[in-house]
Amino acid sequence: MAVFDPYLSRLRECLERIQNRGVSARQSFPPPDADLGFQGGFLRSDANSAPGIILRSETFVELGNPLAGSCSFVLWTDDPSLLRNGSILLLGRDIPESPGVSLPFGQVLLVAGRTLTERDTESLVQAQYVGHRIEGYMIRSAPDRIWSRVSRDAVRRGFDFRILGRALMQLVMTEQPKVEAAEVVFVTSSKEDLRDLESIGVQVNKLGKEIMKENWKIRGYDLDCRLDCNSCMDKSVCDNIREVLAVRRKKAEDKDDSSGR
Repeated sequence: MAVFDPYLSRLRECLERIQNRGVSARQSFPPPDADLGFQGGFLRSDANSAPGIILRSETFVELGNPLAGSCSFVLWTDDPSLLRNGSILLLGRDIPESPGVSLPFGQVLLVAGRTLTERDTESLVQAQYVGHRIEGYMIRSAPDRIWSRVSRDAVRRGFDFRILGRALMQLVMTEQPKVEAAEVVFVTSSKEDLRDLESIGVQVNKLGKEIMKENWKIRGYDLDCRLDCNSCMDKSVCDNIREVLAVRRKKAEDKDDSSGR
């Protein structure tokens, strides 16, 4: 079981609670080869391309403004059966329905691959920030909270959350070959609904940072927290992730030793 697996069930429960409040829910499963506007020029092929600037006067809708609320995180697992592969779930209003509006914005990227390990965490976390890869979409700030803009021109050409979700999945599966399944969730319903989602995101992002910190230590870089561990409210979380990583490293070393004999 991967370290984030318990949060997958918590996320499912959270999304069900939001829907039970009467929030509009739309789920789609576009096939992997669906065009969804990519051939129309939305997806940039150059990973090193500079992000486009979208001025306020060119903006159709703003997502995740600090006043409206924002939350984003990545969950990964080594069990693809836990994901609804290809699913794009939207709770709330879609982009074309929101001209001139500043929407609250929650984004969760879920990925799975049988050979994924903690060492892949950093690249998976970075995969959620695709503002430089999509025409007409600009991320203003990150991490943990995505504040973005969608241009009027992009919406005229058909840009919506199906396209954004498909782009996220396509990019992460292209750039991380270990990923076998992907799923995306968007929440734009209300700031209150985001608080429910954020309660999970805070812990997930904390765990992710601890994993990356431990990975950097293995490489010889000590990026330890400046806080006093004894007074930190997240001490138990950090202790748990360190214990899990230690056990997994020991298993990996034992496997390498046995295969080398």
